[in-house]
Amino acid sequence: MKRIAVDMDEVLADFSTELIRRVNKKYELNITKSDVLGTPLHTLYPELTDDIFEIVNTDSFFRNLPVIKDSQEVLEELSHHYQIIVATAAMLSPNSFTAKYDWLREHFPFLNPNFFVFCGDKSTIKADYLIDDHIYQLNTFGDRGIMFTSPHNVNEPYDLRMDNWQELRTYFLEKANVEV
Repeated sequence: MKRIAVDMDEVLADFSTELIRRVNKKYELNITKSDVLGTPLHTLYPELTDDIFEIVNTDSFFRNLPVIKDSQEVLEELSHHYQIIVATAAMLSPNSFTAKYDWLREHFPFLNPNFFVFCGDKSTIKADYLIDDHIYQLNTFGDRGIMFTSPHNVNEPYDLRMDNWQELRTYFLEKANVEV
């Protein structure tokens, strides 16, 4: 069975929506997702870089992320044809381990927690595919990368990009020779 490694933040979990919500609340701003298209929030507000890190580096942040539309249903369907690995760069937010694990168990109970990988560099992951929103992770991954569109990467060129989970569903079911 082929393996699909799936990033958590911005692929399964809507990281940017929660970050914008918390920054808006804390600083009484009115930032929208369209404001951050193509640019990370900390680049737009460099004076908030340290504060943004503090907001993100809490267990409550990762525990409360909204689920990306269709990810649960599609990933469950794909799990019948592929081994699914969740590979999350948790080393960037060391306080996130328990919250990310609990979030995954709550929202993706059909996934095997033995295949949750908390790492830094995803080139260490043994999989046939990597679905990720960061160009660095895709460029260092040894097999087929798929860029999942998120606000910060809309202008990032990549040869295989998917904008939503329904596109991923079609792509992977066709690869598995399953009728779509």
